[in-house]
Amino acid sequence: MKYMLIAGISGAIGQALAEHYLAGDENLQIIGLCRDPCAVTFDSAIVDRVHLIPWDAASSNDPGQIASDIEQVLAPEEGLDRVIYAAGFLHGQGIQPEKRLEDLKADALAHSFAVNASGFAMLMRAVAPWLRHRRFKTVAAISAKVGSITDNAFGGWYAYRSSKAALNMLVRNLSIELPRKCWPLACVAIHPGTTLSPLSEPFSRSLAQLKVHQPAESAENIAGVIDGLTEDSNGQFLSWDGSQIPW
Repeated sequence: MKYMLIAGISGAIGQALAEHYLAGDENLQIIGLCRDPCAVTFDSAIVDRVHLIPWDAASSNDPGQIASDIEQVLAPEEGLDRVIYAAGFLHGQGIQPEKRLEDLKADALAHSFAVNASGFAMLMRAVAPWLRHRRFKTVAAISAKVGSITDNAFGGWYAYRSSKAALNMLVRNLSIELPRKCWPLACVAIHPGTTLSPLSEPFSRSLAQLKVHQPAESAENIAGVIDGLTEDSNGQFLSWDGSQIPW
């Protein structure tokens, strides 16, 4: 039996990834984390292999609690083969991507960092015991190309850019520490490409000039990258097509 954890399984990409992997492997079980498990539905053919746990990236201050919840489903010695962090925040009630410095709000910055970066760090602290087995395992954080400091030529989107840059640094840090305790492993950040989802919906005019993927297509692309990871991939920032992105 194989075990995967997807944080943010209620999002467009998170759910599409779960459906993609479950359809391709009858021996796979998925632990899915999201704010409201009742808001997620799966086809009857795969629903019994999805174990949903309530979890909020924005308030994940207690790694012991989520570890305890996961342990009710899977013992640490069984081990996770994959961890995918697909939780993310760009806009919400009263919060929009900033176009200029004057638009910055402290609460928007704090919330973006909580969901896009801190939630990942606390989750990884919680699930580390599930990664100590000696099978090859992967940790993939869904990042964004706009989080690349080198690639930033337009500015704006302060909270989203900086929180994704923080996520990238966390991935880089973990790629150094985790192999000491959890070898063999690859820990990477992945840019999913522009995906049609509630996150991107308010920017439909801008999307007309970009290549936009349906969630299932993005899931297939991301899964292709993850499935191709080796120990040599550890610590990389990869695009949906497998190419490397500068940090």
